[in-house]
Amino acid sequence: MNRLVTGIVTAAVLLGLWQAYVSISGIEAFLLPGPVAVMVTLFERFDLIMHHLGITALEIVLGLLIGTLLGVTSAILIHTIPVARRIGLPLLVISQAIPVFALAPLLVLWLGYDLWSKVAMAVLIIFFPVTTAFLDGLRRTDPGMMDLASIMAATRSPLRRTISLLIHIRIPAALPALASGLRVATGVAPIGAVVGEWVGSSAGLGFLMLHANGRMQIDLLFAALFVLSLFSVLLWLSVDALLRRALPWQPDSFAK
Repeated sequence: MNRLVTGIVTAAVLLGLWQAYVSISGIEAFLLPGPVAVMVTLFERFDLIMHHLGITALEIVLGLLIGTLLGVTSAILIHTIPVARRIGLPLLVISQAIPVFALAPLLVLWLGYDLWSKVAMAVLIIFFPVTTAFLDGLRRTDPGMMDLASIMAATRSPLRRTISLLIHIRIPAALPALASGLRVATGVAPIGAVVGEWVGSSAGLGFLMLHANGRMQIDLLFAALFVLSLFSVLLWLSVDALLRRALPWQPDSFAK
């Protein structure tokens, strides 16, 4: 509750300073509208903004789910299979050396202007933090736990022992690291969807902001940006709450 109150007070102070600057400086509304004008536009164009939010939210959530699934699977394969490790690690690094924004036009060209090119952009941004965080967690399992589990499973075949250690020891021990990667991925997921909409789309908040900017409707642009920011914060808080409930054994001194 204290964190919520602090956040509300901080937001109110920032909005007050913003409105005071606009009122005192007399800056033109097409350069920087005040928060009051933005809220009025949000109220007047609420249905339009919510329609585009629904499309962007679907792109973000699908990208987050698919990117997480691919990241978890890739981390397990890279950690478990030597061939996958030799091939996958360089490809993982190369995937981040290429600017994701430069791939957006190609994804739109290959996948079209509909939903999936934006989902693919979100997946590309989400994939790296999830994969690297989970892989690091798998690599840093307590050696003592591994030695004890190996002794207890000594009578099993090497393949069964490897699978058993992975399922019962490594993956549970790596879940906190995966949770950290998911929090980062949730924070950056909207970037991929919005950039994809900027490159080529007919709907979504990115599309709405781009066209509002072209028509000098800066109040509408700020209203769409405010809704996108609010959605992103709520999504991150929801994922964070789910992860804390899913990992009750993980210390959370931040919440105290």
